Amino acid sequence: MTSAIQVDRISKRFSSGKEGITALKDITFNVAKGELFGLVGPDGAGKTTLFRILTTLMLADSGTASVEGFDVVKDFKEIRKRVGYMPGKFSLYPDLSVAENLAFFATLFNTSLKENYELVKAIYQQIEPFEKRKAGALSGGMKQKLALSCALIHRPSVLFLDEPTTGVDAVSRKEFWELLRGLQDAGISILVSTPYMDEASLCDRVALMQEGKIMDINSPKGITENFGKPLYAVRNSNMYELMQRLKTHPAVESCYPFGQHHHVVFKNSTLSEEEIRSLIAPLAGAFEVRRIEASIEDSFMKLMHQ
Repeated sequence: MTSAIQVDRISKRFSSGKEGITALKDITFNVAKGELFGLVGPDGAGKTTLFRILTTLMLADSGTASVEGFDVVKDFKEIRKRVGYMPGKFSLYPDLSVAENLAFFATLFNTSLKENYELVKAIYQQIEPFEKRKAGALSGGMKQKLALSCALIHRPSVLFLDEPTTGVDAVSRKEFWELLRGLQDAGISILVSTPYMDEASLCDRVALMQEGKIMDINSPKGITENFGKPLYAVRNSNMYELMQRLKTHPAVESCYPFGQHHHVVFKNSTLSEEEIRSLIAPLAGAFEVRRIEASIEDSFMKLMHQ
């Protein structure tokens, strides 16, 4: 398998106080050419630090990495020609119009919107009616599309998107992921980070990250299939008290709130549904319980506590 991105035992530590902060610890993975690969984890997991290393904006303390076969330290100039980077924080010029921002970034790469219009057409057509509006006055979804257009203006072969849908409404998030599939069909390799577990299912493969470490790498289906034990959704009229009782029950392996239910795993995975109802009944009074399929978020919670 030819790799667009290769990361081998990358580590990074920041000095802060007496002990410092380990942002990344022995991170290893690869992204195949044309793949849509997701880094999934909460704030502080190390996603942005890793992006900065791979886009040649920061040096790792140890380990090696390459993008399109070019070393991120020795060949940083070659990498910058070939990648598009959309940072998590809106970083375009708010006082410039939509058209002016695009023209500026195109000039940096000695190209033009006209030259690469077919690549950004599906995205740019949605913001073209507002091309004279200042970027700072755009909605969150429109800012997102403008930033993506600017990242693509020089036709990169690898696209880095750092939490691109944070703070964006659900409709714009859905549209954005549809755009990413179109870019993937155009042959662009995509590395995207997100704190949203539901977006992980939209990637070809994902790496689950926590506290600077990768806990698992697999396809979304592979991650949920590895959950391993029956999972149950439980609820009653006093959810807080129910959670406290379930957490301290000797038969319960884990219990955590999930929407309007608590998700519960029992130590004995062979319990029948009738036995589980009998076990919960003294704890809950009137209650509901049903077996459910594990989600990627359930798998993440399980890996966190291993």
